[in-house]
Amino acid sequence: MTEISNSTPSSWTSASAILFDLDGVLTPTAIVHERAWQELFDGFLKTVPEAPGYRESDYFDHIDGKPRFDGVRDFLASRNIVLPEGPLDDDPAHNTVHGLGNRKNKVFNDIVEAGGVKPYEGSVRFIDAALARGLKLAVVSSSRNAPAVLKAAGLSDYFPVVVDGVVAVAEGLPGKPSPATYQYAARLLGLPSQECVVVEDAVSGVQAGSAGSFHSVIGVDRGAGRQTLLAAGATLVVNDLDELL
Repeated sequence: MTEISNSTPSSWTSASAILFDLDGVLTPTAIVHERAWQELFDGFLKTVPEAPGYRESDYFDHIDGKPRFDGVRDFLASRNIVLPEGPLDDDPAHNTVHGLGNRKNKVFNDIVEAGGVKPYEGSVRFIDAALARGLKLAVVSSSRNAPAVLKAAGLSDYFPVVVDGVVAVAEGLPGKPSPATYQYAARLLGLPSQECVVVEDAVSGVQAGSAGSFHSVIGVDRGAGRQTLLAAGATLVVNDLDELL
C-alpha cells in the first residue's frame, strides 16, 4: 500500500479510480442508520430485560459498516443472545436474525422517505474534482439500500458501478471487513486493485481496504475517531473529503 504522510492531492491523484463507501462518506445517512439501529434494539431489548440496554458505542463496536444481518448477529452476540435465523424475507415483526434486520430496514427507509437525503458538500466537491482528473468512480456499500439512497441524494449519475449488499449476496461475496466487495468493484471498473483508492468512515471498511492490495485507504472521521481509523489501516484520515483538494 502506498504510504502517504499527509492529506495532499498526491494521496489520490496518482490513482485511476476512487471506490467510495456510501453511508457516512458521501451522505450523512450513517446518522440515520444509527437512529434506526437504536430504535430497533431499544424495542427488542425490552423483551430481554436481563440484557444490558443499547449504548451509543454499540453502533461503532458491533454494527458500523457491516452487512445488516451480520450487524444483528454481532450485536446479539455482545449480549449473549442467540435467536433463530428465520428466512431471509422474514416478517419484521418476528424476533429472528432476519426479522430484526428487516425491521431495521423498514425503520431506516421510513426515516429517509420522511426527511430525504442531502449529500456532504465536501464529498460532492471531491467527486467533481476526481471526475475532472479523469478518475473512475464506484460505490461499495454493505447496505441493500444504496441505489435508493444515491437516487435520493441526486448522486446516481456519478457512479456507473455500485456494489451493494444485494450484489454481494448475488455474487457470493463476503462483507466488510473482507476486501472482496472492493476488489469486485475494481474488476467491474476494469482496473487492478493497486490503482484504486478506498474511501471509508467505518472501521470494518478501513480494514477491508487495508486487507486488499489497494493504492491507499482514506479514512473519513465521522465519529469512529482518527486514531481508531489509522489503527485499522487507514493511510490517512480527514474530517471531510474537500481537505484533499
